[in-house]
Amino acid sequence: MSENMQDRDGFIWFDGKIVPWRDVQTHVLTHALHYGSAVFEGERIYDGRVFRLSAHSARLRNSARLLDYELPWTREEIDEATRAVVKANGLQSGYVRPIAWRGSEVLGVSAIGTTVHLAIAPWAQEGRLSVQAKPGGINVTMAKFRRPSPEVAPGGAKVAGLYVICGIEKDRALKAGFDDALMLDWQGRLAESTGANIFLAMGDRLVTPKVENFLDGITRRAVIGMAEKRGWTVEQRAVMPEELAEASEVFLCGTAAEIVPVGAVDGQRYQVGPKTRTLLEDFKVLVRQPNSEDFGESAHFATA
Repeated sequence: MSENMQDRDGFIWFDGKIVPWRDVQTHVLTHALHYGSAVFEGERIYDGRVFRLSAHSARLRNSARLLDYELPWTREEIDEATRAVVKANGLQSGYVRPIAWRGSEVLGVSAIGTTVHLAIAPWAQEGRLSVQAKPGGINVTMAKFRRPSPEVAPGGAKVAGLYVICGIEKDRALKAGFDDALMLDWQGRLAESTGANIFLAMGDRLVTPKVENFLDGITRRAVIGMAEKRGWTVEQRAVMPEELAEASEVFLCGTAAEIVPVGAVDGQRYQVGPKTRTLLEDFKVLVRQPNSEDFGESAHFATA
């Protein structure tokens, strides 16, 4: 299959219809291209089912609301459209990218008067969407840009415009020989990587930054649930970057990344230890459970 995302075989669900991949188009003057107002999700297919699909669809709708527009499709309709296009592409495993945006009827800072569009594109390969795991863990550096405060941007929305600093930091890290970068929040506390949440193993506990204006990842929730099921203490709190030196294990987690051990942060080394290895195995089981599509999390995003 071509690496060019435009030139591929297959189908995309586009505004209510399943359309041949190459036929899906939008205008160069669409509002989202100029003002970053698209909202999107990243989802994974395991054994033909999308992991926690309902939670993803609900979060997509909530992201649009945080940008002051409504998707004209219910969560259930988005779920069904996703299942249909995954089936049309004959995928048993892969990645799904739903994206909603405001159109080209008006071009200006205000999007009032634009129509809302939705596309759902599934494919078999991730490409460069996320950091890839390595046997001894990935090599990470600290980012220069920070996640914005709630007074600056709606960090709870998975919105295209907020990823510009992530892209800059990801590229900077790769060019310097690293695999990814860790971002601080506006107060100098650990937040996340450029596209995944972070966990630290400290003694008998797992510690993860409390969500304050960055995404409360769906995989992050899964990790917390798996850890608690094993009887482990999980602390969600402010985490200072100096605490990285106290951790015995560090890992990232996200839909595209799944669970990725960190081997070093700017020279500070970590083992791929027992907690990380256990969660890696537990996650392989979790994503293939028959009820993995809907975990009852959709209500959180519907009311956020």
